[in-house]
Amino acid sequence: MSTLLLEAAPNTVLGNIIVVSGAFIILLVLLRLFAWNAITSVFASRAKKISDDIDAAEANNKQAADLVKQRQAELAGSKEEAANIIQVANDTASQNRAKVLATANEEATSLKKRAQEDIEQERKEALNTVKGDVADISVQIAEKLIGQSLDASAQQELIDSYLAKLGE
Repeated sequence: MSTLLLEAAPNTVLGNIIVVSGAFIILLVLLRLFAWNAITSVFASRAKKISDDIDAAEANNKQAADLVKQRQAELAGSKEEAANIIQVANDTASQNRAKVLATANEEATSLKKRAQEDIEQERKEALNTVKGDVADISVQIAEKLIGQSLDASAQQELIDSYLAKLGE
């Protein structure tokens, strides 16, 4: 049959179309019989691989997003912990400062009290010493006055000797 067509329409365009179409149909039939399953399995495996790669990429993206959330939560926890540590340190420093100030105030009060007591004791001792000295001098003056009658020059000598004794 093909030879009839070829002889009937030699060198015509229609003949060429018929021959090429027939060859194409035969090629399709042969492909369908022998290679179609292999070709479709290659395409199917390729489609499955692409689908698996997309699924893996989505899973990786989800996992990365989860890790980002986890790291952000850990960072927030770390910031909160750091703030707590700073607060505890500030509280401890305030307590220590208060203790040091209280101790310093107590020591200052104690020193002031001791100084006032020492000053009072020294003042009493000085007054007692002055009273004793005044009494001794008064007795000496009285003895001298009683022992001799004083004229103006004797009074001056007595005063000078008294002042000389005070200067010693």
